[in-house]
Amino acid sequence: MLHLSYMEKVLTLLKAERLVLNCMQRMSGIATTTHKYANAIKHTKAKVLDTRKTTPLNRLIEKWGVRLGGGVNHRFGLYDMIMIKDNHVDFAGGIKQAIETANRYKRQNNLNIDIEIETRSLEEVKSVLATGNVKRIMLDNFSPALIKEAVALISGKFEIEASGGITIDNIKEYAEAGVDFISVGALTHSVKSLDLSLKALSKT
Repeated sequence: MLHLSYMEKVLTLLKAERLVLNCMQRMSGIATTTHKYANAIKHTKAKVLDTRKTTPLNRLIEKWGVRLGGGVNHRFGLYDMIMIKDNHVDFAGGIKQAIETANRYKRQNNLNIDIEIETRSLEEVKSVLATGNVKRIMLDNFSPALIKEAVALISGKFEIEASGGITIDNIKEYAEAGVDFISVGALTHSVKSLDLSLKALSKT
C-alpha cells in the first residue's frame, strides 16, 4: 500500500485543484441552469433535453451535469438515434424521401435505433403523419400557438419535441402546449459556470 506524507498529499491536491474546480464549476453551472428549466415546467409532462452543442471532449460530463440538474439526455452522437434535420430533408427531396432513406439505411445495417425528424411547418408535420415510420417529430422554431396546432394534428401518434428559441422566460408556455420534450442548446453551449474555490483548513 502506498503511504504518502502530509506534504506529498498537499502537493497532489494542489496539482489537481484547478482542473477539478474547472470541471466542477462547469458541471455545477449546467446542473443549476437545467434545474431552473426543469423546475419551471414540473407541472407538465414535458422533459427538458440537452443537445449535442457541447464543449469538445467534454460531452460526457456536460450531459451528466444535465442529468444531475433534472434534465434528460438527448442523443450522444450519430450512432444512438437518427436525426433527420432540415438539410437532410432538402437534399433528399422531401419529407417522405428522407424518412424512407433513413429506414432503408436502418434495414441495410441492421440497426435498432429510433428516428426523429425535424419539421419547419404544419405542412411538413402533415407529410410526416402521412409517411409514418418515425419515433419523434421535432417542431423547430414553432410559436407556442403553432405548437398547439401541431400537437392536435399529431394527436399522440408520435413523440413531440419542441426546439428553437426556447428560453427560461417562455419554456412554460411551450410545455403547456402539450409537447413531450423541449430541447435547449443553451444548457451546455452558453451556460455560466459557477464560481467555486478550494480553501484549506489550518493544520492543528
